[in-house]
Amino acid sequence: MNFQQSFKGAKTAGTLFLVPTPIGNLDDMTFRAVKILLEVDLIAAEDTRNTQKLRNHFEISTPQESFHEHNSWLKIPKMLELLQSGKNIAQVSDAGLPSISDPGHDLVKACIAENIDVVALPGASAGITALIASGIAPQPHIFYGFLPRKKSEQVAFLTEKRDYPESQIFYESPHRVVATLENLLAVYGNRQLTFVRELTKIYEEYRRGTISEVISSIQENPIKGECLLIVAGSDEVKADDLSDLTDLAAVTALIAMGEKPNVAIKKVAKDRGLVRQELYQAFHDL
Repeated sequence: MNFQQSFKGAKTAGTLFLVPTPIGNLDDMTFRAVKILLEVDLIAAEDTRNTQKLRNHFEISTPQESFHEHNSWLKIPKMLELLQSGKNIAQVSDAGLPSISDPGHDLVKACIAENIDVVALPGASAGITALIASGIAPQPHIFYGFLPRKKSEQVAFLTEKRDYPESQIFYESPHRVVATLENLLAVYGNRQLTFVRELTKIYEEYRRGTISEVISSIQENPIKGECLLIVAGSDEVKADDLSDLTDLAAVTALIAMGEKPNVAIKKVAKDRGLVRQELYQAFHDL
């Protein structure tokens, strides 16, 4: 059992701060994030060259040290030693929230094991930022990050996730995105998808449509830069297939398929001869 009170009580060690950085536009850096980077004793950076640009822009003189997937096993003991001596460390990735696509998670686990406080700052996240403007149902959703690179492994992965009702978020390289989309089309069918490129930057763009439409669009207008794919969840479960579910479970299933809560409640109430207001109150636990 690990119990942490981040800002109360006497501290016997330093704090590991997980500090989000902009995903493209430096104006997205928060005041608190800058303040923490100025105040900590060390910045653990995924790529010191990228973080140096951030340090220069915000006039941050705090020393930094590389901390990435190839040296994390060597650096974590040193980081723990500094934290245990009372020093504070900020961990940053190249862009967005740390500890997702970098070794920050290993450092977090190591700190928790040693009862060292871990404090996360809110900030930019490419996946969620793209999702809420995608036009694809924002909830429920699943974030997967980068897909396997080999075709056979990617197809196997997608086949396993094909019937999930949740919207799915993937990162992808511009060099592999068409091949990935073709695999998605083959496994998922021609469902709705939003392709997002260069989020928050001057060339930011969204291409919304079916998977085949987005493939054609990219083939006609080649792309560069950071890419995300927001894929609609499976809608294979039709309203007629909900008869074995309870009233509330049927409402939840329709919402997972992309319906708005009130629309789902209205449909279930109508199909089952229920009083809509009573079902609404039951769903919202009023």
